[in-house]
Amino acid sequence: QVYLDESGGGSVQAGGSLRLSCRRSGDTYINYCMAWFRQTPGKEREGVASWDSDGFANYAESIQGRFTITRFGDMLYLQMNNLKPEDTATYYCGLGGGNCGPRVPERVHFGYWGQGIQVRVSA
Repeated sequence: QVYLDESGGGSVQAGGSLRLSCRRSGDTYINYCMAWFRQTPGKEREGVASWDSDGFANYAESIQGRFTITRFGDMLYLQMNNLKPEDTATYYCGLGGGNCGPRVPERVHFGYWGQGIQVRVSA
């Protein structure tokens, strides 16, 4: 069993920054993929950025150049700069076995999720 606990969300004006954190605990994997997803009401959960145990990061086109995913120990971070109102969503941290591959994997790749954290960006 893996446990994921997100923190760092909140409200910010457009152009501002936030950093999300995800603490991983429980079972460990040799090869794994961790990612940040986001979801708004009525829409599918979409991948934002992924990081795998080989150290490779992938990003969705919509946030390319604005968001940075990093991992230190049991912590996964998402630094979000130049935030836009369309970035408003509930953000989730996910973990799945195996490498991420050449792009942010689909939701089905991930078997473990955090509880989600709200990010609100006002115009």
